Amino acid sequence: MLPNLKSVCAGLIGCALTLQALADPLPSWREGDNKNAILEFVTNVTNPESDQFVPVASRIATFDNDGTLWTEQPVYFQLIYALDMLKEQAKKDPSILDSTMLKAAVDGDFKTLMSGGKGALQEVINASHADISLNEFEQSVKQWLATARHPKTNMPYNAMVYQPMLELLSYLRDKGFTTYIVSGGGQMFVRAFAQDTYGIPPQQVIGSGLHLSYEVINGNPQLTKKPDIAFLDDGPGKPVGIATIIGKKPIFVAGNSDGDFEMLEWGSTNSLPSLGVIVHHTDAKREYQYDRDSHIGKLDKGLSEAGDRGWLLIDMKEDWAKVYPKTP
Repeated sequence: MLPNLKSVCAGLIGCALTLQALADPLPSWREGDNKNAILEFVTNVTNPESDQFVPVASRIATFDNDGTLWTEQPVYFQLIYALDMLKEQAKKDPSILDSTMLKAAVDGDFKTLMSGGKGALQEVINASHADISLNEFEQSVKQWLATARHPKTNMPYNAMVYQPMLELLSYLRDKGFTTYIVSGGGQMFVRAFAQDTYGIPPQQVIGSGLHLSYEVINGNPQLTKKPDIAFLDDGPGKPVGIATIIGKKPIFVAGNSDGDFEMLEWGSTNSLPSLGVIVHHTDAKREYQYDRDSHIGKLDKGLSEAGDRGWLLIDMKEDWAKVYPKTP
């Protein structure tokens, strides 16, 4: 019996795609020095015959989230979530808007809100994130991601992840790396979607967090988020978080802003071979263009020192053939 022509063609196409993936684990990265440097580093540290070989147990890779794994403009996505939650709460109880900053937040007055610095942002987080159980918070984040849309692209926020970085995460895991997210954003916020979005389980997410309280309500034990930051996982806090949770220095570090500088610097002092990567936002057409003067994701010190420190400066416009998974 002759084989079905359609099945044969489908099989050949599948084989071709498989061979293509095996040949190039980073298909959305354009050929060039940066892609080659990543491939060479991974090849060397995973080759037992190489003098740069690193055992699997020490193949730790840490990634910032905002601006490194997904878009962070016009403001951090968690802040947009917080504003949406605050607006919902204010509809039920307008009296919660008892400060200039909270009123500015609900009115969408980002200029006033950002002028208040970290204190103003903390005020919004406290008002929108506190006094809610972890289970309720996780469901709230998932519901928001399923319905909310980005003001510029009209895409779901979790669709605005970077295809090249998804490939890099997968490639590293295939080569025996354990991948962690080390974010200045909320740990519980990122944990709500990290597994589905990045393939990174909750226990491998390190982030900032509010105080937690253990309570038994109606016979049900639960953890409740309370006001005020318990830990800020940004800048010098990132190495502290890594040491506390992981207990080992990473050999691969990826970030995009000066908030990641200390994590990159600390990883660079590993006694094992290491590589630092900075995503430089240079693509105003497909994403955003910003660095030294940005109010979000400022990259100044890192931009100046990347070359001297041996960190790869990834030019989004030049190095990435594709930005988002579902766009050209």
